[in-house]
Amino acid sequence: MNDSPAERRIGPDAAAAARTQDDLATGEDAERGCIIARLTELQRSMGRFFARDRSMPLLASTLTMQQLKVVMFLSFAGSASGQDLARHLGVGLATVTGIVDRVVAQGLAGRHEDPHDRRVRRVELTEAGRRLTSEIIEAGTGGYIRLLRRLDTETLRTMETVMRKIEDVMREMHAEDAGPA
Repeated sequence: MNDSPAERRIGPDAAAAARTQDDLATGEDAERGCIIARLTELQRSMGRFFARDRSMPLLASTLTMQQLKVVMFLSFAGSASGQDLARHLGVGLATVTGIVDRVVAQGLAGRHEDPHDRRVRRVELTEAGRRLTSEIIEAGTGGYIRLLRRLDTETLRTMETVMRKIEDVMREMHAEDAGPA
C-alpha cells in the first residue's frame, strides 16, 4: 500500500478530500483544505470514541429512529401538533400518528388538547420522556467532560477561544439560514 504521509496521518478518506480540494485551490486555500480535512477526521474519531460507550441511554433505548426523532424534537420544542411532527419528519400525518401512538404506549409522551384550538391535539413529553432525553444528552456531556479533564489548562483556554469563534459562526449561519426577519 502506497499511502502518502497525509493518508497515514489523517486517513485515506480525509486525504482524498484534501487532494480534491488541493486540485481546486493553491497556497493558503490548499492549506485550509488540508486543515479542514484533518479536523473533519478528528471529529469523526471523537464521534467513534463516544459511540463505543455502550452504556449510553441512546444505545440502550428500544426506540426506532423515527420514534427517537419525535422524542428529541419534543424535548426541544416542548410540544407539537401532528402536523408539526409530520413536517419535521418529512412524512404523512397517518405515519406520524402511528409513531406517536408507539411513543405514547411506551409512556414517553402524551396527547392533550391545544388550548388555543380545540380541534388540534398536541403531543408533549411525559416526565419519563424528559428524563430519557436528559439522560441521552447528559451521557454525551459526561464523556466529553471526562475527556476535557485530561487536558492541561492552557489547552482548555485555547479550546474555549476556538469554540467561542465556532459558536459565533454558527449564530451567523443560523441567521443566514433563517433569512430576513
